[in-house]
Amino acid sequence: MRPAARVAAIFAISAAIGAAWAAEPPASEPGRAGDARLVECQIAGLRNSVLCGSVERPLDPRQPTRAPIVVRYVVVPAMARRKLADPVFLLAGGPGQSAIGVAGATMALFARLNNRRDIVFVDQRGTGSSAPLQCKDAGTETLAQQSDPDRQYTLTMECKEALLKLPYIAGASDLGLFTTTLAVRDLDAVRAALGAERIDLVGASYGTRVALEYQRQFPSRVRRSVLDGVAPADMALPASFSVDNQAALDALIAACAAEPACARAHPELRRHLAELLQSLPRTMKTQHPLTGRDEDVVLSRAKVLGALRSALYVPAFAAALPEAIDAAARGDMRGLSGLNAAFYSGKANQFANGMHLSVVCAEDVPRLAASTDKPGPDFGNASARFYERMCSGWPRGEVPAAFYDIAKSPAPVLVLSGGLDPATPPRHGERVAKALGPLARHVVVANAGHGVLGVGCMRDVLYRFIDAVDDDQAMAVDAGCAAGVPRPPAFRPIVTETTRSGSASAPSR
Repeated sequence: MRPAARVAAIFAISAAIGAAWAAEPPASEPGRAGDARLVECQIAGLRNSVLCGSVERPLDPRQPTRAPIVVRYVVVPAMARRKLADPVFLLAGGPGQSAIGVAGATMALFARLNNRRDIVFVDQRGTGSSAPLQCKDAGTETLAQQSDPDRQYTLTMECKEALLKLPYIAGASDLGLFTTTLAVRDLDAVRAALGAERIDLVGASYGTRVALEYQRQFPSRVRRSVLDGVAPADMALPASFSVDNQAALDALIAACAAEPACARAHPELRRHLAELLQSLPRTMKTQHPLTGRDEDVVLSRAKVLGALRSALYVPAFAAALPEAIDAAARGDMRGLSGLNAAFYSGKANQFANGMHLSVVCAEDVPRLAASTDKPGPDFGNASARFYERMCSGWPRGEVPAAFYDIAKSPAPVLVLSGGLDPATPPRHGERVAKALGPLARHVVVANAGHGVLGVGCMRDVLYRFIDAVDDDQAMAVDAGCAAGVPRPPAFRPIVTETTRSGSASAPSR
């Protein structure tokens, strides 16, 4: 799942969904097959025109006479005239990410599948253009304000008040009607409108939770499912963040010690990290990334750990962490700050902060007390405490108990994990694949981070899995190429003699 420390640090959730209607998985809605009203449209990032559609959905299934919300979707039509009947649905991450918003960036993964299959992007309720729960961007506030927990809570409450004025929100309890359980019913309405008997699901991060819930409610409608970076419903996100972030950080330090060049350049990396964290909080001068103004900022432990966590998501960024940590221990924070800015650049504008916490506060936070995950010694329980506070001021939706169960899958499932992933590492994929049964296969890309479909040969594995003519062939797809994905070597800056002594010379390594 997307790291919450910065984006979700702004807003929260709620509501009261009655358990009576939520307890039983619904049947597919009748009378909707082939009812799509599609119009030609243009989507940012896609060269050719596509088809845009929408379905009207009840915000609250218990009140069908209320004005509906509109769930919007995009279909990238198959290139072939005689296309196959099962479209591929991309289920975006977050929670809070717009699927349509990432269509341009992700279509390359589906290029071969798109030859004979439609590719469908549905903006989940609360995201993108589907009754969004988008809050005011706080990026122009001072860095001190953005780092202040009290200010973050105030922004959360201001966001709630703003969302209550939306035309499709009648009261505070409506903010709880954006859970995964309700969202997958919208997804099935899109399937029915397109006239597809069965669909293929490709879920990324939080999208894997959506895929699992869709399969729980509508098992006969799934032909194939790919889960990339598994975030199951029972993971208790804020608690799992700490233990999984810690494991990824420890693995990075161990890898540096095992790499001769990194070990020579950073022989005391663990000690320097400990010294850095012990030195906090400290005041430093930095430049606001948007306004350009110089500001004095109190650098907190949470802020430094957030920068470490964001870099760990991407192995190429994580390769620069040994240099950045050692520099930070000397008082130079430019490396950590740059990595953090690079990770978040361009992401927030596609993120529905209110919907994010509508999901996490209903589905994850109530399970924190029962979580068996032991907080990591560096990351501690700060993430859990943060979410508990944000959610305390927001009404909470109810989630059916069956939501947390994973039944045996009647269709092939390809479970993918990155061995270096700090958010959804292989431990989650392993147990999910086991629960799904004999038609689930778990593939670990040892040197990949959060999300593996874009790494090396994995898009070809995706294609062969979904394109396989039968279940046996799908389960036998060769994914051995994943073992060839290398871990990026530790970054070493170019050092010149000018840097060393003030006189110009050739760069050296």
